[in-house]
Amino acid sequence: MQNSRNSLHQDRSLQADGYLHGVIVACQDEKCRWLMIRRSENVVAPLKICFPGGGIEENESQSEAVVREMREELDAIVQPVACVWSHCYEERAVKLWGWLAELQPNKIRPNPSEVAEVLWLTADEAVNHPDALPRTADFLSSLLDYRTNRKDSLQDLM
Repeated sequence: MQNSRNSLHQDRSLQADGYLHGVIVACQDEKCRWLMIRRSENVVAPLKICFPGGGIEENESQSEAVVREMREELDAIVQPVACVWSHCYEERAVKLWGWLAELQPNKIRPNPSEVAEVLWLTADEAVNHPDALPRTADFLSSLLDYRTNRKDSLQDLM
């Protein structure tokens, strides 16, 4: 019988540490809204609002997973910028890394088996959405801190 800690992830690749590793991806548009999705009914946390992402495959880097997951879920092309957040869900044996990425110009086409709806939300709308997954506020806070610190660093160079 499979260990109950890992039974949630029976169809996913666990890493050597016994955890499922995953990435979530944040892309922002020119109106300062974040690309988010409503998960399909066929996935864990059905119909919840979250950033797109998914599991890191064996021998795949985080940035490679960012690119692959955005292609699989939204047929989107992205350029990973930076990992700005991480969280370990001990009770679910999941480690997540949150990435900022630049969305390249192309039409977003959600994969209906994974995505029910595409949304563009402000940080405030995302944090206060009644269907938002937990930790959305934490990831957004890290994204905003990264943006603020990066702007400060660029101004120091001028």
